[in-house]
Amino acid sequence: MAGIRDVARLAGVAPSTVSLVLNNKGYVSLDTRRKVEKAVKDLSYMPSTIARNLSLNRTNIIGVIVPEVLHPFYSELVHELEQALYLRGYKMLLCSSSNKEKAEVLFVDMLKTHTMDGIIVGTHSMDLSIYEGIDRPIVAFDRIINDRIPVVHADHVQGGELAAKAMLHQDCHHIVQVIGAQNVRCPANEYHIAFEKKIREAGCMIDTIEMERNVFSPEAFYRVMSEVFERYPDVDGIFGADLIICAALAAAQEHGKRIPEDVKAVAYDGTYVTRLSPFAITAAVQPLQELAGIAADTISRMIMGEAPGSIPVPKLTLQKGATC
Repeated sequence: MAGIRDVARLAGVAPSTVSLVLNNKGYVSLDTRRKVEKAVKDLSYMPSTIARNLSLNRTNIIGVIVPEVLHPFYSELVHELEQALYLRGYKMLLCSSSNKEKAEVLFVDMLKTHTMDGIIVGTHSMDLSIYEGIDRPIVAFDRIINDRIPVVHADHVQGGELAAKAMLHQDCHHIVQVIGAQNVRCPANEYHIAFEKKIREAGCMIDTIEMERNVFSPEAFYRVMSEVFERYPDVDGIFGADLIICAALAAAQEHGKRIPEDVKAVAYDGTYVTRLSPFAITAAVQPLQELAGIAADTISRMIMGEAPGSIPVPKLTLQKGATC
């Protein structure tokens, strides 16, 4: 296998000149560049990726931290991020931080020691001090960490209004929405606020149930929904994230209620689980492929030493199903 010295010898230049041509750095005359490129082609020379990355102080690895990879939203997000990063020349290193005390800290330490080029963070941890004073590329996904770290998210106000419009179109009288822990600063909290505002403006009764932080098990969702139907026997509309609505459908049947005759339901996120039930679930769908592309572009610009720039905020669409 040919090496850089073989290319230099055939082109009649120094190895350092070959390096300048391959890395597109420094001045090299057009004639010399053509000689080097011809020698590379004639010898079928393949540059060492490891050596090049070392010279550029890069690994081409992006860390992605999510709370729970088994959760449909995060599994779909991870899939889209891996695809988006791959198309931009990066490999992905995944951390599912749920029930792992120091997993997030260890990942951040890897970023500090240049084991990775950057991190995309989507966790709900409360200790954000681990991100203070870090001058390496970090992008937050739907999470507010600090003023320096850019955030990628959808237009949740528009998403909440979209879901409310779908629910109100069905003439519901008593709606219950189930929300995530509000002590976590997330742009996604805005969709619950926007939803409730529209429902109240329409003169409809609405109650809110707040879940604990980092609850992801289907059993927990089902338990919450069973309590909803017991506490509010007159409820005729349910709004929440995908798994909440899946649990609501099961709990409704257990309580002798029919979907959608007795209870209407609208989900938020619109991941694949909303299309796997016996009847499709009406959902406000987050554009995860587009969001992943935005996150990948943003982290890539930061790795190249550029400012994050203006980050697009894409809108959601409504998936019409049989639940509303």
